[in-house]
Amino acid sequence: MRPLRSTLILAALCTTATPLMAQQADGPWMLRIRGLALEPANQSSAIPSLSVPEDAITVSSKIFPEIDLSYFFTANIAAELVLTYPQQHDVELSGTAIGSFKHLPPTLMLQYHVLPTGSVRPYLGAGVNLTLLSDVNLSVPGVGALDLEDSSLGGALQAGADIRMGGGYFLNLDAKKVIIRSDVLAGDAAVSTVKVDPWLLSVGVGRRF
Repeated sequence: MRPLRSTLILAALCTTATPLMAQQADGPWMLRIRGLALEPANQSSAIPSLSVPEDAITVSSKIFPEIDLSYFFTANIAAELVLTYPQQHDVELSGTAIGSFKHLPPTLMLQYHVLPTGSVRPYLGAGVNLTLLSDVNLSVPGVGALDLEDSSLGGALQAGADIRMGGGYFLNLDAKKVIIRSDVLAGDAAVSTVKVDPWLLSVGVGRRF
């Protein structure tokens, strides 16, 4: 009986140790490089004094690269910092170009990874986005120059998956909904509120280390 008991104990230890060894082999850090498509919600309040209806102010879609760094506190819990460089967007009013601005949107997410040792590793995340607005160059005939607030602070939700490719590399698919909003200013007066509130859809490659 003793050999059988020893065999069963050894098998149980191996079963327990396998996911732990996989976790250790992955390492606590993950670096991803992704291509990202930004699709704005393009909602804005009306400007009665200018006879401008709701949702007449629109911000252009954009495709750009991003880089993010994640740290796994446990097998399931990770924090992700998403970074890129300032992106320029064109702005239209009722279909007419009125200028452009740049935005820099660092985002910090806290994630729960559902299957941390699987070949496909889905995750959900929630966090905060700080968007810095700069190089605002907006003008409407008959009104003059317009401005935007310097920054926007809002929440962010995320869903995605890392798919193991071997050698510590992963294919990453990711979707985020981010709250980005700003008042449109004529002088010191707010004349409208623009809700960019984009979907961020991305695909890329990551590596655990």
